[in-house]
Parts: sequence; structure tokens; C-alpha cells
Amino acid sequence: MEEYLEFAKDIAYQAGKIMLKYFNQNNGASYKGDKTIVTLVDTEINSYLIEKVKEHYPTHAVDGEEEQSGKSNFVWVCDPVDGTAMYARHIPVAVFSLALVIDGVPNVGVVYDPFTDSLYTAIKGKGAYKNGEKISVNDYTLEDIRTVCHCDMWSKAKYNVCKVFEKLRKQTRLNDIGSITRASCLVATGDYSLTILTGTEHKHCDIAAVKVIVEEAGGKVTDLFGNEQRYDKSIKGALISNGIVHNEVIQIIKKYMIKE
Repeated sequence: MEEYLEFAKDIAYQAGKIMLKYFNQNNGASYKGDKTIVTLVDTEINSYLIEKVKEHYPTHAVDGEEEQSGKSNFVWVCDPVDGTAMYARHIPVAVFSLALVIDGVPNVGVVYDPFTDSLYTAIKGKGAYKNGEKISVNDYTLEDIRTVCHCDMWSKAKYNVCKVFEKLRKQTRLNDIGSITRASCLVATGDYSLTILTGTEHKHCDIAAVKVIVEEAGGKVTDLFGNEQRYDKSIKGALISNGIVHNEVIQIIKKYMIKE
């Protein structure tokens, strides 16, 4: 696993260079069929990952948000640029995300923010780190004045959580920084208490690395209803928290969420 982590870190740093290279240029932004933005950076990083996995681990598969390759129970799940809508508008909050998922379970996770040179890493069972320093979630309740909830909405989501957010806003502060993966890393460092993702189709690419990083930092990651799920296929949204608020938020979700 240490070898896989080093491989993932090397990919992350290269991805960061590509992100910075195009950031202040025309990044070729266009809209995909699901009305989400894709840039030249997304496709270049995704292709680079596939090339390197084929070179180093030819029996492994790649499931990238923009391109897939191979079939295996060892899958490198990647979101080349999480927060593409912000990146395409030259707003520096996007991150690169990569996880090695074995039989549906993330075992290695890396998230890299090239704008602040922040590298979040974890191996299952060995703790979570930011730039080599151990990190941990906070111990705040929902009503704690320090608690912040990141609320991510996705137009293609099967779940409408507007009433959930309406309920939560009476208990805690809500915001959206434009990248669910970046916000989830803030849960791992204790700056946020929870994040909520309504995304489903192919959104495991956003959460696979987060699953191992946040849980190794002492938090909890499940689907929107508190269940475990595989991260080599589409998910039923995600609730990422410090663990303390998890069950309370699940009850709110079950009571107020609308399936569309």
C-alpha cells in the first residue's frame, strides 16, 4: 500500500502542474451531455493517469470521471478536477482526487490542492495526513457555533435536499465552496463538521479518496441514508462528517429529503 500511495502522490503532483499550467489560460471549457463543464485539463489528467497505470500496473483498471480503462477488482478511481465549474471560471478551489479501490473499498486516497500546495493522503488503517502532518476531525455538535456544513447541489441528482438544508440552516452555518472533495478534506482537518453530496451517477469519483481520508482522520462517510456503499460504481449520494453529527443528520435527511 505504501508503494501505491507513492504512485498516487506522483500522479497528484503532475496533475497539479497541469492544473496550474492552464489555470490563467483558455482552458477549453465546454459542456457535456449532463450539462456539467469539462476542460482540457480534465481530459489531459485523466489520459495521463491511464497511461501511467498501464505502465506500472497493467492488470489494474482506471475509472476516471472523463475516461475509463480496463476491468479489475483493483480500480484507480479518479476525479481529475473536482470543482471544474470554478476552475473553468479561474476561481482557485478545484482539487485532484485519486483512490485505489479494491473490491469496492478505497484503500489508498490522495487529494491535491495545487493552489495552496496541500496534499491530503491516507492508507486504510494508517491514519490521514496533510503534507505529512497527521490530521483529525473536530468534535463539534450541530449546534456548536464553530460548526460549518458544506451543502453541494447537483442538477442531475435523484434527491432533493432543499428541505434538509432549510432545517439545517436553523442549527448551523451552511456554505458551498464549489468543490465537494475540497470541502470533505476540510472535514478531515476539522475545519468543517460535515458535507452533503446529492450526486449519484458516476459521483463515486468525487468521494472514493475522501472515504479513506476522512475515516482515517476519525470521521465517517456513508451514503445519504447512513449505509456503506461501493466506490467502484455510482453511489447514492454521500454524507461526510466528523462522526458526531452523522446520525442526527441522517435522521433529518430521512425526514425531509424528497426523491425525484
